[in-house]
Amino acid sequence: MTMLGVSGILSRVAELQNQLGLNPVQVTAGGASSTKFASALAGATGTLGGPAVTGGPSGDDIVAAAKKYLGTPYVFGGTDPDKGLDCSGLVQRAYRDLGVELPRNSWQQARAGRPVASLSEAKPGDILAFNSPVDHVAIYLGDNRMIAAPKPGDRVKIQNVYETPSAIRRVLDTVPTAAVQDMSSLRPAELRTGGGLGGVPYADLFLKAGAKYDVSPKLLAAVAKVESGYDPKAVSKAGAQGLMQLMPSTARGLGVHDAFDPAQAVNGAAKLLSQHLREFKSVPLALAAYNAGGGAVHKHNGIPPYAETQAYVPKVQNALAALDR
Repeated sequence: MTMLGVSGILSRVAELQNQLGLNPVQVTAGGASSTKFASALAGATGTLGGPAVTGGPSGDDIVAAAKKYLGTPYVFGGTDPDKGLDCSGLVQRAYRDLGVELPRNSWQQARAGRPVASLSEAKPGDILAFNSPVDHVAIYLGDNRMIAAPKPGDRVKIQNVYETPSAIRRVLDTVPTAAVQDMSSLRPAELRTGGGLGGVPYADLFLKAGAKYDVSPKLLAAVAKVESGYDPKAVSKAGAQGLMQLMPSTARGLGVHDAFDPAQAVNGAAKLLSQHLREFKSVPLALAAYNAGGGAVHKHNGIPPYAETQAYVPKVQNALAALDR
């Protein structure tokens, strides 16, 4: 019998599970394997018509899967290659094509698998994450090259690794090929443990909105701390309202009908920060835009020379650092 391809392996595994009365296989990055199914599969090699499967997809397989999407338009929030992909959508899709399920958002993907110490130790297929908090991911190709969905108006393409990644993660050597996985260990630390948000008011809202809009929950919490001191009824002298201090016009543009409602306010702020992070590729500049508006950041080609904004950015950064301690 010839060796089965990856898709054939996964199909046969699913078939065996049905025959054995077990749950469908979910091959994911990380997690403890089910010895029940592993043992059952080991005893079913006669059904497969050959030896038990011992190898899974390689880094080169991931690279090949990602290259199929070269030229796909960048679409923020995109997960359908027929319509467009964003950076984490590309990474998730390439791995999913080979039966490996990753989290949806870039900051979550930057915690999947295991860490790689440096770019010199990275291998093809590794996930490269950028910035802190993470707001961009790509797949490493080797030779200081990567494939990514870079930004609005661009397309999936191969480019140089233009800066030192803030994290490098290796998923494939954590993926068993014939085992049912426990999904809980794949979830990022923020979602499993509260991620340093224990005791922070509205932590659940920051976690949910962060996952939805691909923004660090800690960054949202830090902004709320500086903006309102976690007071959902706060009103500024300029008229900014609620937990995240949204101006009424800004709130309307974000689809926030009641800025005093904490859930709506946090979702609106997460959406706004996500837009600024994508546009400026910088946490300080995104914070400056949150405070003074994106137009002011563009006009001054950096943090505007307004006393309030100049003080605001380091305040939020300090509040974020306090959450990381």
